[in-house]
Amino acid sequence: MVDIYDPNEQEEVVKKWLRDNGSAIVMGLVIAFGGLFGFKQWQSWQFNSKQQASAEFEVMSDLLTDGQLDAAMANFQTLKDEYAKSPYASLAALQMARARIEAQQPDLAITLYRFVIDNGYPKALSVVARERLARLMLDQGQPEEALELLDGVSDSSGFESRYAEVRGDIYFSQGKSDDAIAAYLEALDTMEAGVGDRDALVLKLESLGADIPEDGTQS
Repeated sequence: MVDIYDPNEQEEVVKKWLRDNGSAIVMGLVIAFGGLFGFKQWQSWQFNSKQQASAEFEVMSDLLTDGQLDAAMANFQTLKDEYAKSPYASLAALQMARARIEAQQPDLAITLYRFVIDNGYPKALSVVARERLARLMLDQGQPEEALELLDGVSDSSGFESRYAEVRGDIYFSQGKSDDAIAAYLEALDTMEAGVGDRDALVLKLESLGADIPEDGTQS
């Protein structure tokens, strides 16, 4: 039987996940919700739903950290079956998908990303999952499917740069240099200051012989 965590401990779970997943996702979530997505919304769900979900998520995270993927599945299954529309289930699925990729199990990761796309809460997490799945599908040699997935999003607010860069990578893999350049330039143009890898984008553009905007030059 897992312990019940209080709201302050649950808030730390979210903060830790955001730290582990990088500043680009943190900024994307903030932009996507225009300041509305925060810990008050998170705590509101906590007080109005069974707090057992937070404990299941914490145990699953610890097991994954210890490399116990199979053992972590039991906790994830509980989150998926009983709290599918909760933030914990979405965060757990994203974390589990990354573990599946590291374990060379991309097919299982695809299923997990699709779960978040369909059930993501807050909604911005489904946008994150869609972008990650598109990258995975590209890595699996499915560029057309990856592009279709990106085109299927209705609102990518806060993630425009990340989506544009993936499109650029897809076009590059297809030998569509002009389209790739246009997508990479869009990624540069929509990238928030201090977020994302601007130098990597510049290198991609330079490799294609593109003219780099003055504000996109490397420091």
